[in-house]
Order: sequence, then structure tokens, then C-alpha cells
Amino acid sequence: MTMFMSSLQSAQAGPFQPAQIGVDRAEAIAPIRVNHLDVFYRDLHALEDVSVTVRPGRLTGIVGPNGAGKSTLMKAMLGLIPATNGKVNWGNGSLLAQRERLAYLPQRAQIDWRYPATAWDVVMMGRVRKSGWLRKFSPTSKRAAEAALKRVGMEDFAQRPIGQLSGGQQQRIFLARALAQEADVLFLDEPLTGVDKKTEAVIFEILRELASEGKVVLAVHHDLGPTIQNFDEVILLNRELIASGARDEVLQSEFMQRAYGGWAGTGAGAAA
Repeated sequence: MTMFMSSLQSAQAGPFQPAQIGVDRAEAIAPIRVNHLDVFYRDLHALEDVSVTVRPGRLTGIVGPNGAGKSTLMKAMLGLIPATNGKVNWGNGSLLAQRERLAYLPQRAQIDWRYPATAWDVVMMGRVRKSGWLRKFSPTSKRAAEAALKRVGMEDFAQRPIGQLSGGQQQRIFLARALAQEADVLFLDEPLTGVDKKTEAVIFEILRELASEGKVVLAVHHDLGPTIQNFDEVILLNRELIASGARDEVLQSEFMQRAYGGWAGTGAGAAA
């Protein structure tokens, strides 16, 4: 599969305190509201009547067992796969009508790491929508890319081919691309896959900063170990919505039993 050309076109981290947002910024960015979303894959009802709210200023994780529809929910919200029923609203309109304000970091498996691009090229892809297709990048866009690379600690790797970087470095570059977009909504599909502890800490630190700025930050997450403590809110799925809200309230044994059908590991205990 070819590399995504833009967000929708193509030390272990310890627990953080909930993000503190300024009132003005929190009011400027509305929550995303998913209403009665259904997704079918042929005869499989992959998501059934999911309604949930994703709030700004909070780091929100989508969790659930394998095959629960975690990535499906995110992709359906972004219009990357068709929904049979339901709406996804943001503010006074559809989320998809405001694509220029969205950034998306796909799963690593969806990216062609053989694509002949440097780390700089990938980050600059995040500026295409603002600069316009086939137009020369402005000094402002170049400064935004430089700042994004510095923020993820990859400024010294700008001219390195993306395929020659480690998994953690590649993930940082794609996070830098999302930062360069200066989006108000950031969707990440399993951003910790294939990364080392240092990169994991960098990713959570940046996501925390974005949430503290009042942005909407939503990540698909498969690990119910200690890293789950980094999320303020959790959406627990198993094809249907099991529970959503504050992390400690969702990761209770009753909800975990319904989602996983048995003991789900250390997640509930770690979150307590």
C-alpha cells in the first residue's frame, strides 16, 4: 500500500494527571459525537449501534479485544470505510466536512516503508493541505515542519530515508507530520506498535501536551498494562459500546467481563 500523502488522503511512560485546559480553548473546540454508527463487512456486523462522545482536552483511548472493531470505529469516523448507518458530528456540522482540521496517524502495517521519501518529505506532507497541491511550500510551512521534527527529537534525521529508520523513529516522523498539520483533532491507530520505551514516553508526552491545549486526541490502544494509565478517558468496545468515560470508571471488572468474557489481564488493576 502506498504511503499516506496527508492525514486523510493518504523509560516506560508513567501516569499523567488529567489535562488542564484553558476555558477559552476548551470552548473553541467542540466534542465529536458519534451517533448510532453501524458498520458491516459483508455479513459481519463489525460495529453495532455505537454512540459515544469524544471530548476535547482529554486523552482518549479505544480499547477492546482483538476483532472488537477498534480500528473500524476510527476509520468509520474518518470516512475511510463506509458506515451503513449513523452520523459523526463535530460542532455544528459533519466531522468529514472539516477534514482540514483533522490529522490521522495510521497503523504501521498500512504504510509502504519502501516509498522513496526522506523523513523531511514525510513531515512536509502534513503541509500539503495548507499550501495547496503542486504549489511551493512557504517559509511558514518549512518552519512548521522544522518545529515538528524538533518536538519529536528527530531534527537530526530529516534527510534520512524513511525506510532506513527504526520502528520507533518512523513512528516519531509520522507524529511529526501530524503536528506539522496544526490540526485540532488527532486520530492515532495503535501508535505504540513497534516502538521502544523512549519513543513511547515521547509520544505520550506530546499527546498530553496536545490535549492540554484543548485539542481532541483519540488513540486506538491494545495494551491493558500500565500504559493504559496515560489515558484520561476510555472507550471500551466489543463490536458494540460496552462503556465509555473516565478510565477508572470504565475499566471495572463488570465492564471488562462483558468486553473480554473473562479476565483481561492487568488493565483494571493498573487503572485502579
